[in-house]
Amino acid sequence: MPDFKNTYDFLGGEILLFDKELKWTSFDVVNKVRYFLCKTMGIKKMKVGHAGTLDPLATGLVILCTGKSTKKIEELQLGEKEYVATFKLGATTPSFDLETEEDSTSDYSHVSREMLDAAILKFIGEIDQVPPIFSAVKVNGKRAFNYARNGEEVKLRAKRIVIRKVEVEDFNLPEVKLRITCGKGTYIRALARDIGEELKCGAYLIALKRTRIGNYNIEDAFKVDFFKENLNLNETN
Repeated sequence: MPDFKNTYDFLGGEILLFDKELKWTSFDVVNKVRYFLCKTMGIKKMKVGHAGTLDPLATGLVILCTGKSTKKIEELQLGEKEYVATFKLGATTPSFDLETEEDSTSDYSHVSREMLDAAILKFIGEIDQVPPIFSAVKVNGKRAFNYARNGEEVKLRAKRIVIRKVEVEDFNLPEVKLRITCGKGTYIRALARDIGEELKCGAYLIALKRTRIGNYNIEDAFKVDFFKENLNLNETN
């Protein structure tokens, strides 16, 4: 069992890997870890930040930086990302994921594994991707999701992104599981939308796990509760 308290220099700067729970925000992870560290070390504040937001409905790798290592956050955010994503074919939602209810359904019986492979190829490389309206992209100083939740229409500009690899891990209609390697700024929800449109049946994201950022892997990540226990902080948060 690791001895975080005595072997890590949190004030001097550490890079910590966490496996985020479902429905937590990335800031939830930051806030909990900062609280545990300050409580354990008997200090009032400490710099803690994350290198790349992960949606509440996603799980997996979140990188936290403490102390002087917070200066590395921008560099870490540029790292290549890997995700395991499950798409549901034959339906769509306004948010392109489970945040909102299905607003349309379509026949998906014509989709074969070969059709999926061919559709995927069209999204490999440098592509223009329109972000989801349910996203934190700013439009006229306001987050896009604020417009969406108020029922207001807003047009988002396409952004240049890089998708390096997409591998099919499971094909069990109406669900398909993909392992996706991509660059900064890629919305996997938007990729679900686009592949669904290419297949002429619609699709949305029903599960997402981030497994890698740059050279950092989910296998080396801690659960927040495990981290807390090994700081010898046993009080209830």
